[in-house]
Amino acid sequence: MLFIAGCTINTRATGQNYQKYNAWHGRLAIQVQAPADAPASAAQSFSASFELTGTPDAGELIFFTPLGSTAAAIHWSPAEATLATQGQIRTFDGLAPLIQDLLGTDVPVSALFAWLNGQHLSADGWQVDLANFAEGKITAQRLTAPPAQLRLILEP
Repeated sequence: MLFIAGCTINTRATGQNYQKYNAWHGRLAIQVQAPADAPASAAQSFSASFELTGTPDAGELIFFTPLGSTAAAIHWSPAEATLATQGQIRTFDGLAPLIQDLLGTDVPVSALFAWLNGQHLSADGWQVDLANFAEGKITAQRLTAPPAQLRLILEP
């Protein structure tokens, strides 16, 4: 739930309600280890190309298949979040419950957007590594149970 000064694209919505949104695209991978009391098969892994536009409060995240077609689309606002995949649309009370359902773990959305902008923002249980940010690489690990690793490679 994912991404550089050189890779950030600022786009502008036109019209009377001007808003400035950031946009990122690249590859995202997340691995969640199985809890200690669960079988190893309970571990989850997810990897996809993505496009992310917006803010922690409102935006859109699209995941693509290896062939470039849309695998899933997530839209969120302060009121709700929706997940569209394989012709089905599911609605959630917010982005956090949607991410939990989709990835099997929480991802600190506000911190993620800060990380995408090269800012070290603390997130409960998460540790971010921005050492390779200039090359478009972000890695974050959740040290609390269940351990998880999020890797982003941003493309210009």
